[in-house]
Amino acid sequence: MPRFYIETDLAVETTVELTETVFHHWVKVLRAQVGEKAILFNGQGGEYEVTLTAVAKKSASVLVNSFNPDNRTPAFTALLGQVMSKGDRMDYAIQKAVELGVAQIQLLTSERCEMRLKYDRDQKKLDHWQGIAIAACEQCGMNLVPQILAPLSLNEWIKTELPQSKFVLAPEKEQADVLKDISPDIALLIGPEGGLNEAEIDQANQYGFKNWCIGDRILRTETAPVVALSILNYQSFKK
Repeated sequence: MPRFYIETDLAVETTVELTETVFHHWVKVLRAQVGEKAILFNGQGGEYEVTLTAVAKKSASVLVNSFNPDNRTPAFTALLGQVMSKGDRMDYAIQKAVELGVAQIQLLTSERCEMRLKYDRDQKKLDHWQGIAIAACEQCGMNLVPQILAPLSLNEWIKTELPQSKFVLAPEKEQADVLKDISPDIALLIGPEGGLNEAEIDQANQYGFKNWCIGDRILRTETAPVVALSILNYQSFKK
C-alpha cells in the first residue's frame, strides 16, 4: 500500500482533500482509481489508512478509515550533527540516517567543510534536504519526520544543550568503551570529507564528546552515519 506525507490535519471518519503533492504522485503518476487505499501521515504521530473516494481533473479526496499509532522509531533518540558535504553525498547521508531512525539532523560547518550556504542560509537547499527526509519516511515507514536544522558552526553546536551521551567519530584516536552505559538520548558528531582537525576533536572532547573509532578503516562522511546508527540500532535491539 503506498504511503504519503501530507501537510494537513487527519482524523478517522472524516473526508480530506489531497494536497497538490499527494494528488500528483498518487493520482497522476501512480494512476490511482476511486476505491484504492493508501497510508497518509502528517508527522504529528501515527498513520492513517484512507480510501480514495473522488477524483476530479485537478483534485481528489479520501475517506480516513483508521488510525495506527505506531511511529516505528528506535528505542534510542539520536541527534546527528553532520558537517555538510557537496553533491549527492549530503543527500545520501540524510536519506540513510532517516531510514535508520535519526530523530533530528543539525547541519554543521567546520574548517574543512566543503560548502557554505548563501543568502539567509539558502532556504531552497534546506527545503530540498527536508524533502529528502520526508521521502525517506514515506519509504521506510517512520511517521515522525526528523527536522533538518539550519547550519551552525561546530564551535556553536557543541556548546548547546545536548544529550548526555555524546560521540564524535574520530578515526585513529584513543577511545573509551563508548557503548557502555549508553543513555537512550544520543548526540552523534560526524565531520566532513577529510575529517575534523585535531583542534576540533579536542574541543569536542572538552565538551563531553567521547571519541568513537569504528573499525580499522576510515569511513566516508556519508557512510559514517549509516554505520554508527546501525550499530546503535543493534545495541538497542539486544537490550
